Amino acid sequence: MDRIVDQFFNLEIMVAAWPTVLQGLGMTVLICLAVIPMGLGGGLLAALGSTARRHWIRWPVVVFVDFFRAIPPLVLLIFVYAGLPFAGIRLSPFAAVVIAFFLNNSAYYGEIFRAGIQSVGFGQTEAARSTGLSAIQTLTHVILPQAVRNVLPDLLSNTIEVIKLTSLASVVSLAEMLYSADMARSVTYNASPIVLAAGVYLVLLWPLVRLVSRFGRGLAT
Repeated sequence: MDRIVDQFFNLEIMVAAWPTVLQGLGMTVLICLAVIPMGLGGGLLAALGSTARRHWIRWPVVVFVDFFRAIPPLVLLIFVYAGLPFAGIRLSPFAAVVIAFFLNNSAYYGEIFRAGIQSVGFGQTEAARSTGLSAIQTLTHVILPQAVRNVLPDLLSNTIEVIKLTSLASVVSLAEMLYSADMARSVTYNASPIVLAAGVYLVLLWPLVRLVSRFGRGLAT
């Protein structure tokens, strides 16, 4: 037992590794600040495209969404970072992570937004248009507010997945929190920095998980 505690819960090593893990946390936050808004914006455009009446708009968007939902994000990240250079396109680790996660999460957010838009009855659109609202006004003031409310737990759940997804950035040597913790582990020959990083993820994500559950119960009643 003492050996397990020393190897995984060594407070002295955790304290020494904390500045490194904290620096990695800053990079994790930076990735989230870039990927989540871009994913939400791309997902909304994908949802509007996949619900469009014109086939030449809808079908390419459907293919885009299905393709990037089917490809594992790790495979996509490695392709963007290590594959594109063969085509003469070299990206920094941060740019590769943002682009790969943007493509992946736009597809998932797009499906969530599409479900929300389709959950709003067509009668809402007809009623809004009958009052003189334009198509854009109907979408922004009537359809989207209801759609977002209907799928808010799913949006939050996917956002939690995005935050957890940032740990894959360590594969391309981007110094996010997991990479930083692993570097501390390699120096100390102790797994305590990894446990510390896991604890930080838990502290950050557990309130969001509870918030999702609360929203889910609220919508069910």
